[in-house]
Amino acid sequence: MSYIFDMVKYISKFVFLLLFIPLATQAAEVGFQPAVASAHPLATQAGIEILEQGGNAFDAAVAVSAALAVVEPYGSGLGGGGFWLLHIAKDRVDVMLDGRERAPLAANRDMYLYDKGNVIPGASINGPLAAGIPGTVAALEQLSKKYGSLPFSTTLAPAIAYARDGFVVDEHYRRMAGHRLTALQRSDAADIFLSDDLVPEVGELIKQSDLAASLELITKQGAKAFYTGELAEQMVASVKEHGGIWSMEDLAEYKVVERFPEVIVYKGMRLVAASLPSSGGMALAEILNMLSFYEIERMKPVDRIHLLVEVMRRAYRDRAEHMGDPDFVDVPAGLLTSSVYTNKLIQSIDRDKATPSAELKAVAEPTGNGADTTHFSIIDAEGNRVSATMSINYPFGSGFVAEGTGILLNDEMDDFSAKPGVPNVYGLVGAEANAIEPGKRMLSSMSPSFLETHDRIAILGTPGGSRIITMVLLAMLDFYQGGDAESMVNLGRFHHQYLPDKISFEPGVFDQAVVKELSKMGHQLEAMSNRYGNMQVVVANKKTGKVEAASDSRGLGQARVLH
Repeated sequence: MSYIFDMVKYISKFVFLLLFIPLATQAAEVGFQPAVASAHPLATQAGIEILEQGGNAFDAAVAVSAALAVVEPYGSGLGGGGFWLLHIAKDRVDVMLDGRERAPLAANRDMYLYDKGNVIPGASINGPLAAGIPGTVAALEQLSKKYGSLPFSTTLAPAIAYARDGFVVDEHYRRMAGHRLTALQRSDAADIFLSDDLVPEVGELIKQSDLAASLELITKQGAKAFYTGELAEQMVASVKEHGGIWSMEDLAEYKVVERFPEVIVYKGMRLVAASLPSSGGMALAEILNMLSFYEIERMKPVDRIHLLVEVMRRAYRDRAEHMGDPDFVDVPAGLLTSSVYTNKLIQSIDRDKATPSAELKAVAEPTGNGADTTHFSIIDAEGNRVSATMSINYPFGSGFVAEGTGILLNDEMDDFSAKPGVPNVYGLVGAEANAIEPGKRMLSSMSPSFLETHDRIAILGTPGGSRIITMVLLAMLDFYQGGDAESMVNLGRFHHQYLPDKISFEPGVFDQAVVKELSKMGHQLEAMSNRYGNMQVVVANKKTGKVEAASDSRGLGQARVLH
């Protein structure tokens, strides 16, 4: 049955693409203004420099990715992975580069469990045993060789300079380092990211000479230095010495996968989003399918919030139960996005009352959440564009640096379901679809996306753990109603992820009257003490070529448009 539904889905997607050819291929009459929006000013500067040197959006994306790996070690790195969503203007094609990490070949289903079947606290978060096989370097080489026009020696130059000369510690760096202090103190990471084993002061320089040398080796030898050469040998030896399970075979077998993105049409607006093993595109498809039956734009605020929470709840429920690496599990994609299933979901929504998540087959009661990872958005003069979200998972990843390489390793193994129903560090539960298997990619919430109407294009994404999908959703709905880049990144945010069964919301987003009405409907609410997310958006006018870009005021990023 799921095979039939999958066929229906792919046929429907093809029909939608045919219907959208005029919308999706219309180019600016005078070319676009190139623009970069990223989570750090130095990374944005790196991208702008490459564009000014004649590079295209894909060259700039290599430069920005590498720069972020240096200056945002708490968010991404060469020892991590991500998804790079590309639009190739001359071919009018969208493609997703899947550079997600893989489980080591020696990994097993119960590797983070005690003999009695309970999860070992911290085992999938701290140290090299928590690290998946990184995909960033392989993805950057493919991005450069297949889609770019400049060599690594040019596009990696800014990152090498930042690593060699250093970058300045700011308050956000201090918060992230303080949060992961104990993990950083356990390896060579302390000598790089700390000062006398303590969190460095604002204004101190973080220099990474070993990382600069590793980047220089990659410029000369390409990704093979990382996956089969000197760096591979150093990383494997260090990981094994400290209790990890990597092998040379793990690195040599790693391959980037090019995938078809998820394509969704919502009331005349086209969304291109990351596909599995990112849950973002499919979760957004479910949400938008449900919302298409309602005129949410005309609803009063409380009714709109209630409906959005109910569709979020149902999409995250299906994420927990069904989604995983499509190369390993048979995800019922066609069923989950079919009209039959959508009708079933909306019939279960009470317009006046909250649905307890336990009624949607509750699995466990998770706690916790987080905001890390990184994102950037780019467009060039020809209309090529990149939306990329990268991560090493928890801030500073596993906290482990492989000796002599400067490469900080991820702790993405925590994104697997270590035990069905038991939450990960972001409070997300999972089932067998996302269980650990050798060579498998772990499920992700990263949701790099493109939006397109008849006259505008938006490139967007954000870090934020399990909240990424709902942040992208709210920004997308704002764009649909005419919102600009600044509006999209600075929207007040709220979130529901099925479990825990509560609406979390940023300070000041809901007034007391709204809170009272939602509570009467049966919703549990949690007012957050801090704002979350760090969205980066580029919006382009398809008729004039004029571009605006914005970086989230919650972060320290920078957006720049070349005139």
